[in-house]
Parts: sequence; structure tokens; C-alpha cells
Amino acid sequence: MTIHHLHASVETCHWGLFDGAMPPVLRIASGDRLTVDTVSGGPDALPPAGFLVPPELYDIHARSPRSLPGHILTGPVHVDGAEPGDTLEVRVVDVRLRQDWGYNLIRPLAGTLPLEFDTSRMLNIPLDAERMTGRLPWGLDLPLHPFFGVMGVAPPKSWGRISTIVPRSHGGNLDNKELGPGASLFLPVHVPGALFSCGDGHAAQGDGEVCTTAIETALRGTFELIVHKGTGLAHPRAETPTHLITMGMDPDLDQCLAIALRDMIVLLGERAGLSREDAYTLCSVAVDFRVTQTVNTHRGVHAMLSKSLLV
Repeated sequence: MTIHHLHASVETCHWGLFDGAMPPVLRIASGDRLTVDTVSGGPDALPPAGFLVPPELYDIHARSPRSLPGHILTGPVHVDGAEPGDTLEVRVVDVRLRQDWGYNLIRPLAGTLPLEFDTSRMLNIPLDAERMTGRLPWGLDLPLHPFFGVMGVAPPKSWGRISTIVPRSHGGNLDNKELGPGASLFLPVHVPGALFSCGDGHAAQGDGEVCTTAIETALRGTFELIVHKGTGLAHPRAETPTHLITMGMDPDLDQCLAIALRDMIVLLGERAGLSREDAYTLCSVAVDFRVTQTVNTHRGVHAMLSKSLLV
């Protein structure tokens, strides 16, 4: 295993877009370990004096092009051997804070209640990496569970440039808080090399992410990127030490659930040899369908099955 470290900079970050024609900033072999530094937020999110701001963030604000609204991502990374029809496994080894603050934003005409909040509010939230808590304005020390809101591969080249905001089959802005250390995310490969990028660091988030933001922050993630050949995977999946997870993304929340359900039925056939009827029954009596997020144009539902139920 070769170990790589990809630092955040104007040269290694892209702002607001995924694009299957984007050249990679790093090439690695399948199975290599990769540490990635990320940054988060525009100039309006910067904290008052006294907090640690990664110096590259100022340079990215000044010089990085921003052709579409969205997140600052680090990448893309070309994984040798990955081809369309394969699956890229993103094994999350470690996630750590890179700064002592995060932010949360409410915007009019956005979020789950877009017409009920008429004034923008930007909160800067102090983060304590030793205690792993964030201090909210009313005095609550909220436990932190860092994860990346965006982990994705490049979309098909025919899609052109797409915003990082909308999650689709390439992954992207999944905002799934289950994808912390110990989890594996499985992404369908659409272009040679897969072209993996990540960002949108979250120090803490509830399922739903209802006001459009979590505690947004800069993170350092360590991953192992592994190519699985010829799987034909259609939608992102995940696995944690305790659960199998399927995911659905669509503008309609009912369709999100249906996509996640259909894929869980398929997964149970693959992993447990169940018929469609038996898998459908097990989904009804044992699978939890959770709202991942409701704020990214395409909403999300993730289905969770305890691995203890596989026989």
C-alpha cells in the first residue's frame, strides 16, 4: 500500500462543480491509502479574529474560479484501473477537524421551510477538538461526529459540468452522517479513473439537515480507495461495521424511499440469497428508512439493515 497526502490549495481544489472532463490532480493505485485536506465556506463564513483559518482558504477565495454555486472540493483523484461499470469503494479510515470553528447558515427561500425565515443568519460555532464538542450560542455543548457531506466520483462526461449541490448516482452531496470512520461508501464509476473528490466537512449534522447547513468546517480525511471490477452498481451504497445501507436521491421524497427500497431488495438477494418476496418482507419488518436530507434539490432517504440479521 502506498500512502498519499493531498493538501488543499488553488491547484488541488475545485469550487462548485463535478465534471467528467476535469483532469486529475493525483493518480493512485487501487488499494492505496489517501489523506485529503479540505476547506469549507466562502468569505462570508470566515470567523472573527482569534480563530484558526487554514491559510489556503484565503488564497482559494482570491484565486479559485467559481463557475457554479456549491462546495469547495479537493480532487479529483484518478484511481488506476477504474472503468465505467466498476465500483469505487471509499473506505473511511479516519476523519479529523482541521480548525477550531465551524459555521451554520440560514437563508431566506432555502431549506425545508423556505418561506418561514425571512432573514439570513450566519453563526460561527467554536469547536473543541479535545472534548469533541461545539458550543452553540445558547450554551449547549453539542457532541461532534465529523464526516464528509460530499464524497463523489465524476459524473458521465455527457452531463457536462454539474453543481456539487445535487446528489445523484455519482454520489456527491449525500449528507449522510453514517459515513464516518469505519464506513465504506460504494460509488458507481462513470469515467476512467473514477475521479474521486471530497469536501463539505461537517462537524455535526442531524438527519434532514433542515436549514441547509450542518456545522460546516474544514476536515482531514484518510481513505482507502479500492476498485471492484464489473459490478454494474446503479446507485450509491454503504456499509458500516453494523449496517448495510442503500440510498435514494430524487426531487420527490416518496421516490427516494422507493429507490432505496428497491436497491435494498437487490442487495438482500446478493448478500443473503433472499427472493424478492422474502427481501420485501424483511424490509418491512426490519429495515429503517431515514430521511438523509431535504434541502439539496434532490432529497435523500437511506435504508439501514442490521448486519446481525443476515444469515
